[in-house]
Amino acid sequence: MREEPEKTTHPVLIFWILAGWVGFGLLPWYMVEDGLWSFDWLTGGYPFDADVAPALFLIGQGEKLWLAPLLLPLALPLLVLRRAKNDPIYARILILAGALGFGWMIVQGFSIGIRGFSFAWQEALFGDLPIRQFGMGYGAMICASAFLFLLTQGVAARGAINGDVFVVSAIGGVITIVTAFVFFPIARMLFAAFVTEDGAYSVSVFLSKFFDDRLWGIGCFWGARCGAAWNSLALAILVGLITTVLGLCFALVVTRSGFRYKRALRALTVLPIITPPFVIGLALILLFGLSGSVTQFVAEMFGTQPTRWLYGMPGVLIAQTLAFTPIAFLVLIGVVEGVSPSMEEAAQTLRANRWQTFRTVSLPLIRPGLANAFLLGFIESMADFGNPLVLGGNFDVLSTEIFFAIVGAQYDQGRAAVLAMVLLFFTLSAFYAQRAWLGKKSYTTVTGKGDAGMHPLMPTGLSVPVQIIVIGWGLFTIVVYGMIVYGSIVELWGVNNALTLKHYVTAFSVRIEEAGIRWTGAAWDSFWTTISIAAIAAPLTAAVGLITAYLLTRQSFAGKNAFEFGTMLSFAIPGTVIGVSYILAFNVPPIEITGTGVILVVSFIFRNMPVGVRAGIASMSQLDRSLDESSLTLGANSWQTFRRIILPLLRPAILAALVYSFVRAMTAISAVIFLVSAEYDMATSYIIGRVENNDYGLAIAYSTTLIFVMLSAVGLLQFLVGRVQIGRRTELGTGRTS
Repeated sequence: MREEPEKTTHPVLIFWILAGWVGFGLLPWYMVEDGLWSFDWLTGGYPFDADVAPALFLIGQGEKLWLAPLLLPLALPLLVLRRAKNDPIYARILILAGALGFGWMIVQGFSIGIRGFSFAWQEALFGDLPIRQFGMGYGAMICASAFLFLLTQGVAARGAINGDVFVVSAIGGVITIVTAFVFFPIARMLFAAFVTEDGAYSVSVFLSKFFDDRLWGIGCFWGARCGAAWNSLALAILVGLITTVLGLCFALVVTRSGFRYKRALRALTVLPIITPPFVIGLALILLFGLSGSVTQFVAEMFGTQPTRWLYGMPGVLIAQTLAFTPIAFLVLIGVVEGVSPSMEEAAQTLRANRWQTFRTVSLPLIRPGLANAFLLGFIESMADFGNPLVLGGNFDVLSTEIFFAIVGAQYDQGRAAVLAMVLLFFTLSAFYAQRAWLGKKSYTTVTGKGDAGMHPLMPTGLSVPVQIIVIGWGLFTIVVYGMIVYGSIVELWGVNNALTLKHYVTAFSVRIEEAGIRWTGAAWDSFWTTISIAAIAAPLTAAVGLITAYLLTRQSFAGKNAFEFGTMLSFAIPGTVIGVSYILAFNVPPIEITGTGVILVVSFIFRNMPVGVRAGIASMSQLDRSLDESSLTLGANSWQTFRRIILPLLRPAILAALVYSFVRAMTAISAVIFLVSAEYDMATSYIIGRVENNDYGLAIAYSTTLIFVMLSAVGLLQFLVGRVQIGRRTELGTGRTS
């Protein structure tokens, strides 16, 4: 006798069904005028006013009738509420409902835009449509999410990835948001490479721009000036190598030496990453420029003529090394700490000395960290345009060429797109070279078994030069930041060195009145906006990045390589291109968010997400899969395993993702220039405005304030996240790590 499928309820399914109906019937379907952060619509004609009405009320009033077909896919899942997951009808109906609903929202969203129908053939077929359509609001976003996750539940019910709802939903969610906020805007931008002046598409236009001498400068191998492409490649390789070596040196001193001032060293390594890049450039000019203090001192001492040696590759290399070494350190510190001491102790038990242990055991196990640190340094150098803009001189790089192609008098989007494609080729080549170097070797060191070992100190022959490098670079960093602080408290930097606090007063003055505190300083509006945007973006960035890293390291699924490529794509494209592509893609429906705070949050999430991904991959590659398997064997699902087993062991990666995403949101320049608005002005755009008005004192005072604010935020994040406790001995014999 055939056994009937067991009837049951599904809490997750019920949640998404309710979410879909709430989005369709209770929340404003289109973006409200004041943006997502405002709830004034609750008292402004809701729910009957067409501007804030839910889709159900719009249909009831005879408006936006193209939304009516969504009622069918919203109703279909109700048919399977009492069916078991192994019932074939369960999967079929959910897939049908999710695909119909999500697909129809995409079709109608792109077909009906800000001026009615988006395509000429629609007007010819249906006539003129006088009713415009706005971008997605609360209701549309929640409803689209409901359709997406109904679809992924149906796919999981068919047995995909062992029927794991969490994994399938995570893959579907990440693919959707990466497609919407990475592939789609960049594709809109890159299509401009083939557009002629009359709006048609032509391959010849692309080829003429691609083989431009200014791009390649083929004759540079025989003494002629190199093009921007070769300059960028050489600079990125050098920056990647140097920052990786410096980051490893700092990580080794912090974890494998008796250096007394480790806390100060950790704080010092974070300083450059929390500073607007052009401020470091200005400090270097004050030190080593033609009239710089160091340049003048050396010229007077040796009787030589001051030179402009700083402007060009040397200056950009120094500035980028200062700015990006902390990224390598943040990636490597967790990897170096994660190496199992028992493996190093086993080598010493077999009579290996410290140098042999480091060279044959420790160093091979941190290869994932070295590879990821180099990759991030390489990509950061390729994408950076602030430092080359200040110090580049005649040294052309791809990022500045893209910037000038977009914002300069030429306004050549086609040339900017071609340059972006070349830059993307270089960064993806580095990505695949990194994968080839790591190969398929295992780097597992944390297995869940008892490990009370203690990390051995570095061999003396390595410890001495490493500490010399770290102390030297640390002192240089202190001098640079001393100049920054000094520049904020002088009347006119480099001209009138009288000490004053007027720049801080102008920027951050406060007045206490009967009505309360009044923020009268000129910089307060942009300061609070920047803090709020960064605070919203940071945890979202870390969450998306670490979930993506979990999927890449712990799951196998079709299209995994393309999935990883998509997560790294936004990091490989300069911020200038991201900014312009977001304006082109999100200035019209279906996602109409230009000029709002949402577009800033979204750009920060997908610009900085790859750091969380790479830090998570480097740390997760050291966690034995048996930890996951044991949890699943004991009855936990994938979500419980990820939350209770994996995440607690990823605290260094979580901290790296939070710190990096928060401070980069606070200090980002390139994309922000294009995305800020009068209502949402960011700190960096305000500072650049002061620099353009030659108000350097105020600009540097604001930057110095940001540095101290972000140092406090980093300390708070480290306190909240904590550190991994793996039960190892320390030098004090406490039996656990600090």
